[in-house]
Amino acid sequence: MARWCYTHRLVVLLLWVGTVFGVGFAGSTAGTDYANVFSLPDTDSKRAYDLMDKAFPERAGDTDTVVWKVDEGSVREESVRSRIEPALQEIGRMTGVGEVTSPYDDGDLTGGGAGVSRDGTIAYAQVTFTEQANSVPKELIDDVIETAQDAEQSGLQVELGGQAIYRAQETPQGTSEAVGILAAAVVLFLAFGSLFAMLLPIVVAVAGVGTGMMGTALLSHTTNIPEVAPLLGSLIGLGVGIDYALFIVTRHRRGILRGMKPEEAAVAALNTSGRAVLFAGGTVCIALAGMLVMNLRFLDGVVIATSLTVVLSVLAAVTLLPALLGLLGPRVLSRRQRRRLAVAGPEPELTSGLAARWSAYVERRPRSTAVLALVVMLVLAIPVLSIRLGTSDQGNHRDTTTTRQAYDLLAEGFGPGFNGPLQVVVDGSDAEGLVSRIESTEGVAQVAAVPPANGVTVIQVVPTTSPQAEQTDQLIDRLREDVIPASGAQAHVGGVTAVSKDFASVTGDRLPYFVAAIIALGFLLLLVAFRSLVVPLTAALMNLVAAAASFGVLVAIFQWGWGTELLGIGKEGPIAAFLPVIMLSLLFGLSMDYQVFLVSRMHEEWVHTKDNARAVRVGLAETSRVINCAALIMMCVFSAFVLSGELEAAMAGIGLAAAVALDAFILRTALVPAAMHLLGKANWWLPAGLEKRLPHLAVEPREAEPAVVQPPPAEGGPASVIHGLIRTADGEPVEGVEVTLLSRGGRQLDRVTSLADGSYIVAVPGPGAYLLGTTSPSYASDARQVVVGEGPLVYDVELAGVAEGEVDAVN
Repeated sequence: MARWCYTHRLVVLLLWVGTVFGVGFAGSTAGTDYANVFSLPDTDSKRAYDLMDKAFPERAGDTDTVVWKVDEGSVREESVRSRIEPALQEIGRMTGVGEVTSPYDDGDLTGGGAGVSRDGTIAYAQVTFTEQANSVPKELIDDVIETAQDAEQSGLQVELGGQAIYRAQETPQGTSEAVGILAAAVVLFLAFGSLFAMLLPIVVAVAGVGTGMMGTALLSHTTNIPEVAPLLGSLIGLGVGIDYALFIVTRHRRGILRGMKPEEAAVAALNTSGRAVLFAGGTVCIALAGMLVMNLRFLDGVVIATSLTVVLSVLAAVTLLPALLGLLGPRVLSRRQRRRLAVAGPEPELTSGLAARWSAYVERRPRSTAVLALVVMLVLAIPVLSIRLGTSDQGNHRDTTTTRQAYDLLAEGFGPGFNGPLQVVVDGSDAEGLVSRIESTEGVAQVAAVPPANGVTVIQVVPTTSPQAEQTDQLIDRLREDVIPASGAQAHVGGVTAVSKDFASVTGDRLPYFVAAIIALGFLLLLVAFRSLVVPLTAALMNLVAAAASFGVLVAIFQWGWGTELLGIGKEGPIAAFLPVIMLSLLFGLSMDYQVFLVSRMHEEWVHTKDNARAVRVGLAETSRVINCAALIMMCVFSAFVLSGELEAAMAGIGLAAAVALDAFILRTALVPAAMHLLGKANWWLPAGLEKRLPHLAVEPREAEPAVVQPPPAEGGPASVIHGLIRTADGEPVEGVEVTLLSRGGRQLDRVTSLADGSYIVAVPGPGAYLLGTTSPSYASDARQVVVGEGPLVYDVELAGVAEGEVDAVN
């Protein structure tokens, strides 16, 4: 498939352009129909909702509030009424507004009225639209806001709150994505040094995410997809899309630098890294599908949106990317690399610098490295012990928004519980006894019974504490467990605050099963891929540590409020109840990506050499740079979602950025390799009986040996040999130098030690291209490409002095 896409690149490109624009046109024409459906079967709030639906089957649309406050005097004064009443009347005449209920309507404000605070400085009116918040036109909302705020004057403050008002205040969608893409472009340019190579991953990711977003918009007309789903889909799609393309482009560039033609390099890259991308994308989708275990309808739409975007990102990486590589050809390399390749010819890439020095350091000091990394992770995980799940509301918005100002004014004038009243729904019309019991209950500020309708009575209960306070949760429990049973009434506690509490409780109860399911799935996948019991067990433990540490960071920022003002993300509060499920799914998928990329190189070296220390050292040295670069890109993309204007998206962005940073920079480059050094050969242990029963799943294909024409071998000997002398720059022979013959893919074929006169001889299986590596404690390690013909090859090696921190794949 990769070769077909490469050779038919114009066809593939036109198909993708047509798909992106076609789906985009259909999505923009059809619009969106997102629905936040919290279906919580077998919960008290759900039973209360069902009774409410029975009593009021034709409820009106979304209800928002207009709140005003005077610095001096009273809202009853004529000077205030003369400005507020005309504004409310004008709002009531607008098309799309069903009703405006004002405290001025009853004409009797001497006692304060239901919509006026006790001190008379704050009042509110209710604006009921004819549609739900998602369907109210933005132009209408803007007109309502403008008309209400035009009534402001010196000493009179006017603010608006509600779901429809909040939607109008949202940051335009695309801002956070654009910032994330720009930051990723900078990282890619620094990594590749080529403008064209930098653009490839971005174009591929944008194609996958754009198609996924428009596809999600179309699907919202056929199934319930929450508003946050497309935002999370774009967040994940951009991260994995850029990373998957990065892995493939890196492998492609390496192939060209080693002398392969661009087409062959592209085919080889898709046949190796492309397979890993398919495996990684599949694991992410499986992890996302694990959310279905929670049996929460709200998460079903999230699974659909995120999985669709990931699938399309993978599809773009394995089809659109090879077509783009065909268009670029050798220009995927920087100008400097192309000039060097033309002058010096193909050379093997040496792993040197920081990655090699760090790999050698971990091998020398595995215990101290493991202990330090583990201590850091455990310290960061401490805040998770106080995690509290809940739902954010407009009290968590930034204090510069009108919705937050309205929330604060209502809390100031009518008490903190006014923003989240409880609804005790009684199945019957006799509720006087229950009302009196609720009035005397600790934590209740106000109680009012609505006249019965269709045999159902609704009692409005205003708590003394805010909707997100723990005391409010305790009041709900007290009403359900003590007050209502003692009254003998058939009643249930509902309302937005009760629904949020039940949602958090259900999520917390089912979370252990979800964690167990995705950890077990990851264990089985790695067990089959790497034929080991210890490697997947280590990965499972590391995933739990990473999850705890990333949630610790999340709690410290969003629940404890450390840095919320600096980040400009509003007021601290509980962690969104659905966030642990989404974060664990994505963390599992992304951790699998890095684990597969790291351990597959170690496993390949272990299969060839059976030397665990070498396998871990080489695997870390050769993959850590790409893993860290990929992680840095994901961190940029995820962190940019702080700019989205939505608290849940900011939580997801910061949480995932922290998770990726900890996973890549501490776990995969420190704790995992250090633990594997300490475990030694036990890393690769698998019982013989289990080995026979496990299916074979190859993350990467078997390495193809160089095409050779086998000459008649000498009796009992190899097809050919390479021999020569090892000398210094001054011509002195060097004894004890290890000379290793490797295939072009890095497989060890023979290893010898030079004699006293500096001579060596290694066996060659037949004609072809090979790598000849030299290793000595006193001289710099080196690896050079050699081409062997039909007969023996004489090849002398001149050793150079040790260059500090240089380590190659041989050493």
